[in-house]
Amino acid sequence: MKTLRMLCAILLALAPPVLAQRAGHVDDVDPRIGTRGTGHVFPGALVPFGMVQPGPDNADQGWSFSSGYQYDAPRILGFSNTHISGAGIPELGDVLLLPNGGPRWTAATRTFDSDYRKDTEVAQPGYYAVRLAARAVQVELTATERVALHRYTFDRAGRVQVLVDLQHGLRFKTAPRVTRSQHDVGRDGLRATVHSSNWVDRQASVALRFDHPVAEWRALPAREGDRAPRILFTFDLGDSRTLQARVALSTVDEAGAASNLASADALDFDAARRAARDAWQVLLSRIAIDAPPSQRRIFYSALYRTLMHPSQIADVDGRVRGPKGEVIEAPGGVYYSTLSLWDTFRASHPLFTLVVPERVPGFVNTLLAHEAQMGYLPLWTAWGRETHTMIGNPALPVISDAIAKGFDGIDAEAALAAMVRTSTAERPHAPAWAQRGWALLDQHGYLPFDAVPGESVSKTAEYGYGDAAVAEVARHLGRLADAERFQRRAGAWKALFDPETRTLRGRDRKGAWRTPFDPTAATSPMNNPGDYTEANAWQYTATPALHDPAGFRDQLGGRAGLEAWLDTFFSLPLPDPDKHLGQEALIGQYAHGNEPSHHIAWLYAWTDAPRKGERHVADIARRFYRDAPDGIVGNDDAGQMSAWYVLATLGLYPSRPGHAEWTLGAPLVPRARLAAGPAGQTLDVLAAPVDGPRIDGQAVPRTGVPDARLRHARQVVLPYRNLAP
Repeated sequence: MKTLRMLCAILLALAPPVLAQRAGHVDDVDPRIGTRGTGHVFPGALVPFGMVQPGPDNADQGWSFSSGYQYDAPRILGFSNTHISGAGIPELGDVLLLPNGGPRWTAATRTFDSDYRKDTEVAQPGYYAVRLAARAVQVELTATERVALHRYTFDRAGRVQVLVDLQHGLRFKTAPRVTRSQHDVGRDGLRATVHSSNWVDRQASVALRFDHPVAEWRALPAREGDRAPRILFTFDLGDSRTLQARVALSTVDEAGAASNLASADALDFDAARRAARDAWQVLLSRIAIDAPPSQRRIFYSALYRTLMHPSQIADVDGRVRGPKGEVIEAPGGVYYSTLSLWDTFRASHPLFTLVVPERVPGFVNTLLAHEAQMGYLPLWTAWGRETHTMIGNPALPVISDAIAKGFDGIDAEAALAAMVRTSTAERPHAPAWAQRGWALLDQHGYLPFDAVPGESVSKTAEYGYGDAAVAEVARHLGRLADAERFQRRAGAWKALFDPETRTLRGRDRKGAWRTPFDPTAATSPMNNPGDYTEANAWQYTATPALHDPAGFRDQLGGRAGLEAWLDTFFSLPLPDPDKHLGQEALIGQYAHGNEPSHHIAWLYAWTDAPRKGERHVADIARRFYRDAPDGIVGNDDAGQMSAWYVLATLGLYPSRPGHAEWTLGAPLVPRARLAAGPAGQTLDVLAAPVDGPRIDGQAVPRTGVPDARLRHARQVVLPYRNLAP
């Protein structure tokens, strides 16, 4: 009888489904999830992958205000027009505007910010609004790809003011960010160019236009260190209570900003808002899930955050400034920035290949255009400029992933050449803390801790996944000698594997181990230099599994050895965790708040106990993702934390990013559907009481499932697990 019941359950799951799931909808998204605490999520208005992101700034400096916003901050400085969501370093925040319909500001005014009531704040995909009672105005924001639209509705008609602050920006450094500027005020707004130095040195040109003529304007007295003006505009609205402003920017020049501004001339505010909402609806509806309302909000808010970045920053004419500040033609007219690659190569970019495949060639061609100017592929870019933030060469697996998955529109030969140069050429002009060459790695077979300024173990381990990605593309093109060369170097991590502690441990130039040694002690170059990057030895030991899970398993003694290592990893307490060292959202040594741990729960699929990993994945999803402003623990990192949750919900994960394959687990919903495949093909993901995963009725392994098999399938059945708390 039990067997009969199980058979009926399987047949029910495999039958053509009367789908209980609903496609994603903009009303399922709460942009404020992750805005309290360390998520650093941006809640303002934007379209998917848009160049501009108008939204509120509560402060202009400090780690907590990397996106300019914190949910509990009581005051708003104003509304700037470019932001990065989820990062750990403040940048952008260009052109702050603040309207005023209350007591008149003068040249003697020192404080312009405003308090606000939380219950007046509205955040939706493509739209943000808040009432500033002290300024007697309702602020609404929306956006097109290149234009930020502001609408201010004042309590009273007549004369009103708007502060336009070109000095403002989100600052990583304590010094004023602007180095020089120029501006020209006209009858309906201004044009300006601001040069700044913060996380990156960059140029932003601005075109700002109001829908009412400027009655008068004055530049406020400059403060110490100011190199750009704060301008107070006055308008006479007559009988109207509404004033609108439009802001466009360009990396190139003011003419480019003006052309970008003109690109939205056919849309009024409400039409732009509807278009932004529709753009989000198209992408959110590409995945449908069967889930209760709260889980739907968590899931679709995560999908929304994943699709905010990278940001397309090329002008409408295809021009853009590349990493050295030189103007280039964007390949295919698109060029992406806010490339948080050390984070996003792990899950975001593989997810893009499933959800927005039409964007993938543009992402890769941007990386190649960057290399053509810079001499090596990007690490982390802001406004098109290289930050040299984080380590390794994470663009390599992004390129390898796209080529191995067969995406058109990418020159694979040119890509391999760029990958090889990135992996072999010297970088004499890179900053002192960044990678400059390969001599030490080639000489010793690892990076000795007494020969590099820090992060020696992490860098050795992370170069491995880059080398493996080069080898993958070389094999794809039949360059077997190159493939063998880079595959051999990808094994450098084995020289640092300490059999006594079963962790990756630093060695000096003579081969001696780092002593004393505590594998639970985390280090970070910012505030506790050592051998690891925002992590400890336990967390970095699993990094080689990103490209060689079988080799990692064998190093630990096979399937049973890997299981025992993982059991210890998830149970060993971590003393005195420090969120600034990546020790956040903890389960034993597992730190979900930072990316080096993100793939580790999935490694149980290479053992005889895959259910342990499935339970850990479900536990991570329940504990560290919630339907609340503090619903993300740890920086969202331009969507990587969110992409992990989306894929975990579907029961899929790219445990070997860059290798066109998937690891299959247990989904967190009973049914899901992806509708972004070739020629509109859909893929149903079903949970059923089966012993192992099946694709179109055929049993498949949990690991190494080819991407082509998955993306061209009609149905994936994954083992059902009772994962409820």
